[in-house]
Amino acid sequence: MASRISPKAVIGLLLTVVFVCAMGGTLSAQPSAGQQAPSFSLRDLKGETYVLSSMGHQPMLILYFFHPNSKPSLEGLVCLDKIGKEYKNADLVVWAITRPPRDKLNDFLSTTSLGFPVLLDDSDVTGQYNPNKLLPTVCTLGPGGKVLDYFQGGGKGTEMMLLKLAERQLQRKQPMVAKAISEQIVKDNPKNLEAKALKGYAALKEGDANGAEKVFEDLGKEKGQGKVLGNIGLMEVYQRKGQSEKALAKAKEIEEAAPEQAYVHVVRGDDLYRQNRKKEAQEEYVKATKKKGSLPHQEAEAHVRLGRLQEMSGDQKAARENFEQAVNLNPYYVEAMTNIGRTYEKEGKIDKALSVYNETLNVDRKDMFAAVLAKKAQETLAFQKDIERKKRVDTLVKELAERFRSMKTPPAGTEDSWTSRPMVITFLDFQEKGGLAERDGFSAVSITQIAEQLNASGRVKVVERVLMEHLLQELNLSSSDLVDPETSLKLGRILAAKLIGTGSLFFQPAEALLSLRLIDTETTAIAKVLTSQLSSLMPSEKELQSLSREILKAIMLKYPLCGYVVEVAQDQAMINLGSRHGVVQGTKFEVLEEQNQISYKGKTLNAPSKPIAQMEIVQVETDLSYTRISTQSRPLQRDDKVREKLEDIQTIEKKSAK
Repeated sequence: MASRISPKAVIGLLLTVVFVCAMGGTLSAQPSAGQQAPSFSLRDLKGETYVLSSMGHQPMLILYFFHPNSKPSLEGLVCLDKIGKEYKNADLVVWAITRPPRDKLNDFLSTTSLGFPVLLDDSDVTGQYNPNKLLPTVCTLGPGGKVLDYFQGGGKGTEMMLLKLAERQLQRKQPMVAKAISEQIVKDNPKNLEAKALKGYAALKEGDANGAEKVFEDLGKEKGQGKVLGNIGLMEVYQRKGQSEKALAKAKEIEEAAPEQAYVHVVRGDDLYRQNRKKEAQEEYVKATKKKGSLPHQEAEAHVRLGRLQEMSGDQKAARENFEQAVNLNPYYVEAMTNIGRTYEKEGKIDKALSVYNETLNVDRKDMFAAVLAKKAQETLAFQKDIERKKRVDTLVKELAERFRSMKTPPAGTEDSWTSRPMVITFLDFQEKGGLAERDGFSAVSITQIAEQLNASGRVKVVERVLMEHLLQELNLSSSDLVDPETSLKLGRILAAKLIGTGSLFFQPAEALLSLRLIDTETTAIAKVLTSQLSSLMPSEKELQSLSREILKAIMLKYPLCGYVVEVAQDQAMINLGSRHGVVQGTKFEVLEEQNQISYKGKTLNAPSKPIAQMEIVQVETDLSYTRISTQSRPLQRDDKVREKLEDIQTIEKKSAK
């Protein structure tokens, strides 16, 4: 389409900007990767001040040094502006910086509408970044304002730097941009093997495994390095598809041709882990972290795999070191970042964990995983500071723990057998099976989101996570102990929970299969089994919301609210159910009349109750509700039975979706 920027235009920009000096020599004062960028404060043409230190929250910031007399600089500015407008999701933020003369700059800006600020350097900012000899100069800053890459001038190093830029876009989960760049490099230079490989990884990141496989198959037809790169890509594709035998066969072939390649050990480690041979898997991951022959994203994954096993064995410090190494290799690796936070949580350093989660959200504001963990950490810190609440919870936990140890059940209520009790459900951590999840806390995040959705419906109350965690700690129960059905049922009963939600997460390369069981604590019967496919990298809010609705439907179908008419006045009635029981405004009930028993062949059979009236909730209080009677075949009276209409599930479902 005419309105879109072609890949060729993208590359045209980048070729114009030219990020690396290919003319030899290193400028002594240029910023180094990993260091904090020199801070400054400059004003634009309108007098508005821009302070670099205030941009620490920005995932990526491009400082573009140019001169208004430099045609390549000006062309680069225009093209960079077009890229920012074309790929809005890439969140490319650019500050263009120049020294006077102002008249030449005004002439240029009068014919161009830039979407980013042009800052006038009337101090020594330009000198701090040392672009004096070659223009344009680009300094790319990453999370926290640290230098990622420093590019200067033009020349033969352009293709290498284009690959680096594309790699950064892949790290930022922008495969479309990376793919556009790599495709154009291949078009201009069909012999660029690294660009071909990057094109395949971009396709794989987009979820196009078949497209990636085709790219790597073609690359594998090359000789030497091309064949190795193609086979490595195919190995990763097979692994992502769950074709472990083909992946292992490729690993063997690669190791024979290129023994320095690290990712073959990741593939073997993953296969061993799925066989529950964790010690051998860890040995393979260690080998992978000691080799440097793979791409940065593959090296980073090796450190995450090793860190996950170390974290699971209780060595949080060693795990954290590996996660940090992964972030050093990929500063946009949010999965590794949240894993760092989890190690702090397990050491009881909640404040440090919260800081890491907030840093993760600076890198990727849409990361639901980090957002949930941050909220949970904030609630934990607030709980620790709330002395009165902490005392109440501690007292309750000790009481519940004593009931558990002595197998005492809570005191019986005074309500009759027909009237529904409040629908309370408690969730136990899901058992993780299959492959090794990239992220720690998958179960906790999923349960937290499901519980939030269910509580929002008003129909169900989920036992507070903080109460469960303290109770398990008091009883010294681990996740493995909760696999025992008797133990989990005892927990549910002492918490006065009608249902227990438990199950397993089976991890596969590209997704996770959640199998959830709802168990009735009174009858020990399985009330419902639900299965759902989730993303193995991060369960989406949409996926968990859908699961929450299925849980809500199952509960309403299995356990409709039941109660009695308390008072009747014309077309209105009061019933003995309120918000405590799960009643919400708009819920519909039917009034039931019991029928005479039927005698048949010496047996007495109970006939089903007959609906005689319909009513809808118009006002809800804690223990009672007011209804408007819509239809009735006889005048209603006190003690008439009422039951929730099962056809009205959508009323609750809509409320839970808000």
